[in-house]
Amino acid sequence: MKHIWKQHYKERSISADEAAAKIKSGDMIVYGHACAQPKALMDALLKRKDELRNVGIAYGFTINEAPFCDPVYEGSFRVHSVFNSAGNRQAQWEGRADLTPVNMSDVDRFFGRKLPVDVLFVQCTPPDSHGNVSLGISCDYTRGCVELAGLTIAQVNENMPWIYGDTVIPAEKIDYFVEAAEALPEIPQPSAISEVDRAIAGNVASLINDGDTIQAGVGSVPDTILSLLENHKNIGIHTELASTGVMQLIEKGVVTNARKTLDAGKVVCTILGGTNEFYEYIDDNPIFEMRRCSYTNSPLVIARQKNICAINSALEVDLYGQVCADMMGYRHFSGVGGQLDFLRGAAMAEGGKSFICLPSTAKKGAVSRIVPLLTEGAAVTDTRFDVMYVVTEHGIADLWGKTVAQRAKELIGIADPKFREDLERAFAEKMKKTL
Repeated sequence: MKHIWKQHYKERSISADEAAAKIKSGDMIVYGHACAQPKALMDALLKRKDELRNVGIAYGFTINEAPFCDPVYEGSFRVHSVFNSAGNRQAQWEGRADLTPVNMSDVDRFFGRKLPVDVLFVQCTPPDSHGNVSLGISCDYTRGCVELAGLTIAQVNENMPWIYGDTVIPAEKIDYFVEAAEALPEIPQPSAISEVDRAIAGNVASLINDGDTIQAGVGSVPDTILSLLENHKNIGIHTELASTGVMQLIEKGVVTNARKTLDAGKVVCTILGGTNEFYEYIDDNPIFEMRRCSYTNSPLVIARQKNICAINSALEVDLYGQVCADMMGYRHFSGVGGQLDFLRGAAMAEGGKSFICLPSTAKKGAVSRIVPLLTEGAAVTDTRFDVMYVVTEHGIADLWGKTVAQRAKELIGIADPKFREDLERAFAEKMKKTL
């Protein structure tokens, strides 16, 4: 009886085409996340476009292209995303895809309550000797959807790293297995760091202390911030997404997680993505522990982590301190992700700090990203009540506990110098209207 999982695995192993044949018109498929999306399953499904109508494909964001967003699939498939990325952005702008603004901490609840989970497409490792599989580098909402799905189909990929934590489940929880090995998408590290990004990173790093716990994503600024911590000690990681920069700091003895007040000794995250070297490093590495996004991104959990530093980015910030991080005018560029979760959690944490990072200008210096008012059409991602530090290459604006006028002065002080006079004038005019 102890090896009954072997019989289950053998009897439920099918081809990708056989798996795709189980999808019916009108089904809602929740698709795996980020670097863990099961491409072989999706490729097989797309071949059935002429047979299927109104099949929903719901997911967070995709690293690779999203072929199902091509106009040729309109009517057969419709995307439901909580985060615009390169793959689905144009389709959403053209009305062929749907976007739902949801904090990452709530995505676990969103699926099932607001969108049905008829079918889950996910990736996993081959079973171990105990009959367990690991969902690998994606825990986020996929783990919760294993419980919710009417049908769970897993692409078994021998290249998927075995990651510990909430990702490890009995093979019997999966209905069908499709063995298909493929390389995982890589998130490369920036090959060159601009002087602007280096200055922003240096400003943030100046406020990070030994023993702090870090939340940071991927990209030029987060990677540079991590690289500037090489002389720090006992840094901890509690984050939504962990990548190659974290591995490098572990190897240098900087990240030990020893002084974390929660989950000491562990890098805790809900998504992993990086280089192939990173994937090899995290495989069967007990330092890394994956948890559901309802845990990693819960402001109540984050608040229990003393001295947490939350590092996020923005598209523009107005003189009230309102942040827009996901819209360019009327168009949704990305999504909120875990930004607001971590800002609020860090604000509640003892010794917590939160940073909103952005270059002071856009369009090769032609426009200021510190603005009198957010661009028409743009929504507020982070309210002025949630923002602590705003950082550009020109310095750090500390907005915490400041008056309206003090906030404006701080923000104008980190704007590009050529825009400061205009910003001062615009703020003076704005204040006249509020008196």
